[in-house]
Amino acid sequence: MNDIFKANDRIHFIGIGGCSMNGLAQILRSKGCIVEGSDKTTSPFTERLNEIGIPVMIGQSKDNVHDCDYVVYSAAIKEDNPERMRARELGIPEIERSVALGMISRDYKEVIGIAGCHGKTTITSMLALISEFGGLDATVHVGGMVDFLHGGVRIGSHDLFITEACEYVESFLTLHPTVVLINNIDNDHLDYFKTFDNIVNAFRKFLERMPENGLFIACSDDENVRKLAKEFGGNTITYGLETGYGPDYYPENIEYDALGCASFDLMHCGEAVGRISLHVPGRHNMLNAVAASATALAHGAKFKNIASALATFRSVQRRFEFYGEKDGVKVFHDYAHHPAEIRAAIDCGMRTPHNKLVVVFQCNSYTRARTLFTEHVDCFRGADLVLVPDIYPGRETDDGSVHARDMVAGINKETNNARYIPTFEAIAAFLREEAKPGDIILTLGSGDVYKKTKLFLA
Repeated sequence: MNDIFKANDRIHFIGIGGCSMNGLAQILRSKGCIVEGSDKTTSPFTERLNEIGIPVMIGQSKDNVHDCDYVVYSAAIKEDNPERMRARELGIPEIERSVALGMISRDYKEVIGIAGCHGKTTITSMLALISEFGGLDATVHVGGMVDFLHGGVRIGSHDLFITEACEYVESFLTLHPTVVLINNIDNDHLDYFKTFDNIVNAFRKFLERMPENGLFIACSDDENVRKLAKEFGGNTITYGLETGYGPDYYPENIEYDALGCASFDLMHCGEAVGRISLHVPGRHNMLNAVAASATALAHGAKFKNIASALATFRSVQRRFEFYGEKDGVKVFHDYAHHPAEIRAAIDCGMRTPHNKLVVVFQCNSYTRARTLFTEHVDCFRGADLVLVPDIYPGRETDDGSVHARDMVAGINKETNNARYIPTFEAIAAFLREEAKPGDIILTLGSGDVYKKTKLFLA
């Protein structure tokens, strides 16, 4: 099998509606490949693919696979999928999504991998918008739905590729980066990594995939990223909010508006580059903007294009996304499922005008519940009330070792603001009685909570 796709290759995507898969399909078509795919259901991604002329078959059947050079499948597609089984019958090579992304990355002169346990989707999306504003001419691959892209990809130059680099199951080790940005390293995905040292080592291995003249863009606020930067010893640019660690890029003269959105002077080694005004809330988004700015400036973007893009940037879907208002109660949702992400989302909620802030948190992993949400759980500080439904199983099965009640007990040891209510229906009924005009409901989690959030607006 070739390690780079070629023009006129025929490629069938199984699960083409995935947030990464749809982008890969569009990138390969831009390179002259003949692309089609299938998915179980329609989605905004499949609708977008149909709009731009990429055929999508709804429903998966062996009849969907015939004359093609490769089949690309997402991690959710198992070996007994009828289309994968048909590919094997026909002798068609099967390529897992992350491997396909790695193959694509080999075809660019420069590849920027945006890594970190939190923030990489937002930073990558900001760089996509900077590209839209003429700051860069990049092809950008985002692992989420981005409204201004009508999907998760921007087709640009064949010389510069910017992509999210996901650490889960070390899938970013298929990439061939020339530039690596690491925003943070945290104790997530312990169902796979088992120990924090294994997580750090995965990021270390990702850095080692760069050539000798590669560039490391490192967040100096994060202790473990600082350590990797010291180990690395090569070309490095640092950024951060905490000036005590001596970052190259940092904000000064910070002001927040009534919705918690920051304006600041972007500084570079003691010199002011210019003023940036954001329309996304929270301190973490200011850090994301500094990261995107540092990356863009390092690649020749003009500051005026960067500032203009960031001034129009709005949150990626499921990042403190406003879902609606009913009876004077505003409802927001955030994908946050890790303590650091939850702190950032609650910070956004606290900076948004409100009377009471009610958080509904659905944990989507028994491993995550057991390791992160039963002891020393202080990430819900600032919420007036935290409602916890039953754990969403995700990829795991319930072995009886942890329950949502254990999470509530862990939260209450620190902040005493949590309550167990097993179902979203029961939570919705409770809030219909208790929530008052001026309150905010903020739902958090990476399971199906974003669907259940609509119950609060019914």
